[in-house]
Amino acid sequence: MPNVQRRPRRTVVPGVLALTAALMLPTTATAQAGTGPAGTSASSAEETAPLPALIEGSGAAIHPEGVAWDPTRSAFLIGSIRYGTVSVVRADGVPRTLIDDPELIATGAIRVDVARNRLLVTYDDVYAGPGALLSVGSTAETAGRHAGLAIYDLRTGRLQKRIDLGEAPGWHLANDIALDPAGNAYVTDSFSGHIFKVTPSGAKSTFLYAPALDAGITDNLPNVGLNGIVYHPDGYLLAVRYDTGAIFRIPLDHPDRFSEVTLQDHVPGADGMALTADGTLYAATNTIRSNGIDGLFRLRSADGWKTAYTVSKEASPEAAPTTVAVTPYGDYVLSSNLNVLFGSGGTQTRDGLVLRRY
Repeated sequence: MPNVQRRPRRTVVPGVLALTAALMLPTTATAQAGTGPAGTSASSAEETAPLPALIEGSGAAIHPEGVAWDPTRSAFLIGSIRYGTVSVVRADGVPRTLIDDPELIATGAIRVDVARNRLLVTYDDVYAGPGALLSVGSTAETAGRHAGLAIYDLRTGRLQKRIDLGEAPGWHLANDIALDPAGNAYVTDSFSGHIFKVTPSGAKSTFLYAPALDAGITDNLPNVGLNGIVYHPDGYLLAVRYDTGAIFRIPLDHPDRFSEVTLQDHVPGADGMALTADGTLYAATNTIRSNGIDGLFRLRSADGWKTAYTVSKEASPEAAPTTVAVTPYGDYVLSSNLNVLFGSGGTQTRDGLVLRRY
């Protein structure tokens, strides 16, 4: 991993971080996540109340790309491309910092592993072209090279381990995470065409590489290939290529026997995905670097994902939706104006975020 020289962060919200004595309390469904603005506790009656259909969040230029539902807090967890943090967001929309790891430049996907009390986060310094610095900690040396998976204690936010996935030559973007029942994590690298496997002990290996998964490089800019990935309870992964919208079915026991799913509609611009209990696959799509739509696709399969049909596709009122969080109160799509951040190479930002129920 390149030596990370961090620029000073801007504070996401006033107040102290969540790594406080409050987090040392036993976790329950209403456990405290820390202290928020002006000493406001991150625990509130909102934890047990149904969520509103629309959460318009605050946060100065926070630009989260990933979101997950944390059932231990009854709250969302979001990352930050700009600051490299992980924050707790409840119905009031205020991000309260849980993790502020100085080694993380940008945080992407988030996965909650309740069974093992773990929080898994992809980290990067996202390369968006020559001269582009998207994060406050970005440098020319680390952009496109600093990439990996960080694992934290879900209750306290304390670091357990970091796994460097950017050691090999070339461009890297550790993007999304799928978890299997044994606790193995599968991480897509959007720039190299790899899926990495990380065991619960932290051992890493290449789970799969194939030219069909590699989007290549155009005009010295790596194309965004493999992106969203989910685990299917029948023992395989579903992964999507952002650039083409192709979805691949990858058996866990024989990843080399992967196959492309025959789709009624390809989903170009597919970013984060989620698989619901009834077998519906959600894919949030955006136009940050694709010719797709800003929207949400719902896909189903009747033959074990050899083929799939489109249940619905819905345009997003917000620009650049990135992923989906499945909650007891409905399924929420995250948008945070990443089109502005990426389109300007990091010179322009927007405040806030939107979580919209679909």
